[in-house]
Amino acid sequence: MPNPADTIERTTTDVLVIGAGLAGLMAAVHLAPKAVTLLSKGPLGEEASSTWAQGGISAALDPTDSPASHLADTLAVAGGIADQDIATLVTDLGPERIHDLIDLGVIFDHDDKGLSLSREAAHSHRRVVHANGDSTGREVMRVLQLRVKEAAHITVLENAEALDLLCQNNQVFGASLLQDNKLRTITANATIIATGGIGQIYSATTNPFAASGDGLAMAARAGAKLKDLEFVQFHPTAIDVKATPRPLATEALRGEGAWLVNEAGERFMCDEHPLAELAPRDIVARGIWRQIQKGHRCYLDCRKSIGDTFPQSFPTVYTHCKNHDIDPTKDLIPVVPAAHYHMGGIEADNRGRTSLNGLWACGEAACTGLHGANRLASNSLLEALVFAPLVSKDICDFLTTPPARNIPEIEVSEKTDAPYPAANRDEEAIYELQIQNYRYIGLCRDEKGLKTLLKELDRIELDIPHASARLKNITTISRLIATTALERKESRGGHYRLDYPESNPQYQHHSTIKLDNATKHATTNAAMKLAS
Repeated sequence: MPNPADTIERTTTDVLVIGAGLAGLMAAVHLAPKAVTLLSKGPLGEEASSTWAQGGISAALDPTDSPASHLADTLAVAGGIADQDIATLVTDLGPERIHDLIDLGVIFDHDDKGLSLSREAAHSHRRVVHANGDSTGREVMRVLQLRVKEAAHITVLENAEALDLLCQNNQVFGASLLQDNKLRTITANATIIATGGIGQIYSATTNPFAASGDGLAMAARAGAKLKDLEFVQFHPTAIDVKATPRPLATEALRGEGAWLVNEAGERFMCDEHPLAELAPRDIVARGIWRQIQKGHRCYLDCRKSIGDTFPQSFPTVYTHCKNHDIDPTKDLIPVVPAAHYHMGGIEADNRGRTSLNGLWACGEAACTGLHGANRLASNSLLEALVFAPLVSKDICDFLTTPPARNIPEIEVSEKTDAPYPAANRDEEAIYELQIQNYRYIGLCRDEKGLKTLLKELDRIELDIPHASARLKNITTISRLIATTALERKESRGGHYRLDYPESNPQYQHHSTIKLDNATKHATTNAAMKLAS
């Protein structure tokens, strides 16, 4: 197809924020008075996983609870590789960040004791705040979008797809992007990647269309270190209906007593773990997977535990069910594990700084080490809430500390057809790759499957120079995950190897990976190497 980029529009800003979920919006608000340009891949808020978050936000707010207890629970499910200092930072700041949201205008659910707190899987206390039952993300995003629109220092670019980082000598100076079918560049003294997760690389996911690992792929091509990519969390209870993405049956249903049963009405999680339905997510997901491998279908039974209160207590899930002719007050809810959250991401420290000067990462796109090999329920929004202000403060300090960086002229080709919408063959290739990813780098992996996927990626990458940005990014992330999963010859947290089902102390550490320095600016057929 003809190249629609006749000219490249070039603009400059103090800070470029790529991604308009909770992490991106929160960071942008806290960057005042610096000039911020915020990129939203779709209409503001509509393509953010944060908007869809049902489970709530965890923080030690009950008098009988404590940050130390929250810390212990976070470390207990993390497979022995969580960064304790980071986890301490996050759990200590949790209560303060909840009150910050209340000050911004977020309306959380209350009971006669104050904030209503629920308990979710692997938490030792009721410490999860909600808004309108299962609409927590929507309420938080509603308020943050209002604050962004009110902020004079923020310019929002909607329907703007970031393509690649502008980088030179291991420094980042903004990004190229596509908006309204026109190629643009935005140079910036500081750039934040807050693009969310990777769920759309899989055929079954709870993540919106935008969550295809764009930020991770761009960072990898720029030469950044990525960390713990093999650890992917599958939500055990996506509703098993014909929909993309799969609607989510929140974990809070099991927290309120819902059972997991097969088509014979048999509870099966009691044989899998002492906590049964409240076991860590990876164990619950594999319990369901084992039932499916035996030919069973799996269901959530909410009829006794929740019953007639379902529409009021869980309006979002109720609506999803009714849209597919399921009445959860009377019917079982069919469920299947679906890609939900990525513990890995761009390696970032306790200020969100990456391995590249001028680049920060925040939210699900970052890997701070908080989650280790497995995320504790409702710690995801909390991580974004804690780190977004820390990233903003660090950037403000960075921008006011001389000497200022000189932004170089970085050439962006107008001739490449790679960024532009692809033909139907790309959509077909993506669909097939999503199916193979679910099979080979999904809930359970083995050496044969991982090598099969890598060979398939070799075939796909023969045509990569002419592929869409979406296919390039999905291919990049697929290869990175397959490579790290193949190297980790054990099972730990969200990484489960059928051929190595036990954890091995030899692998009780983080993994890092980066594109080979000699080919990092090439397309995704660049060689991979584990970073030292």
